[in-house]
Amino acid sequence: MDQGGSRIRLEWGPTGAAAVAPGAQVVAVVDVLSFTTTLTVAVERGIRVLPFRWGAAEAEEAARRHGATLAVGRSRAVGPGQVSLSPGTILRSTGIERLVLPSPNGSTIAALLAATGVPVIGVSLRNAVAAAAWVGDRTVAVVAAGERWPDGTLRPAVEDVWGAGAFIAALGEPGCSVEARLALVAYESIDDFDLALRACGSGRELIAQGFADDVAVAAAVGSSDAVPVLVDGWFGAG
Repeated sequence: MDQGGSRIRLEWGPTGAAAVAPGAQVVAVVDVLSFTTTLTVAVERGIRVLPFRWGAAEAEEAARRHGATLAVGRSRAVGPGQVSLSPGTILRSTGIERLVLPSPNGSTIAALLAATGVPVIGVSLRNAVAAAAWVGDRTVAVVAAGERWPDGTLRPAVEDVWGAGAFIAALGEPGCSVEARLALVAYESIDDFDLALRACGSGRELIAQGFADDVAVAAAVGSSDAVPVLVDGWFGAG
């Protein structure tokens, strides 16, 4: 959909990213539970991250080629030295310098955007303020990653609306498209993000799987100054 007259635009998923990125000076990918939260934590720890399409058989080879660690599927018990999409595993990791990080939503979108030549950043609730300061007054396309239904179709995720809204609030309201303003209003309606993330569908799913700590990590609004910036296919500190 055409949001070209707005400085701050918002769309959903890979198809939305392709639609809203042209004409933007920066694209911000938001996937709060959990890709961009995990990405933010990794960059906080000095780890460079290669986003990878979910299910791509080449991920293991890419990790070998770059001397990187490959994130395994999310599991309650990762093996020694392993990490996964769970930000908690990154917080507990040691000795990792490069990470290949596949995910079905945010990472897949970032990998697709890498070919566009537009600067791409990762935004979570943790680093939304720092990311907005990095963008400044440039035209920005915000991509809420969302989740997937079992049939593969997009499921809009409220936590990504909140993450996008936190970023938009820090950017400043002037120049928002109607879609971006909706995310801003949703963000401003929440008083307790730890409670809200635990109560939303994605948060409840993670808690049921044993990842309550990951939800708490994601809810730490404004706790990080790290801005993951995609350069030559890798996210590093901006």
